[in-house]
Amino acid sequence: MPTYDYEILDDQGEPTGERFEWIQTMKSDPLTKHPETGKPCRRAITAPSIAGNWSPLKEKSQLSNKNLERLGFTKYEKRGDGVMERVAGKEGPRVISDND
Repeated sequence: MPTYDYEILDDQGEPTGERFEWIQTMKSDPLTKHPETGKPCRRAITAPSIAGNWSPLKEKSQLSNKNLERLGFTKYEKRGDGVMERVAGKEGPRVISDND
């Protein structure tokens, strides 16, 4: 389930700067009051956390075939129409083909 950010509102409906997170289904209506304190609130707009070129998750050294194999992962890359070849790891078939 997603985690939503909410901001507490003052008596005039303006944000106070106080925020909290709440886990709820996507089908659930947004909260209008803090579930524990009863203070008025609204769902806050926040930037999503996405791994980009600046993120350590994207560093080539961490996702290199050699490092993935060292960590025990198996990686396949597409080599043709319906053909995947193992490029990292020792487990599993060397080639996967939908022609077999």
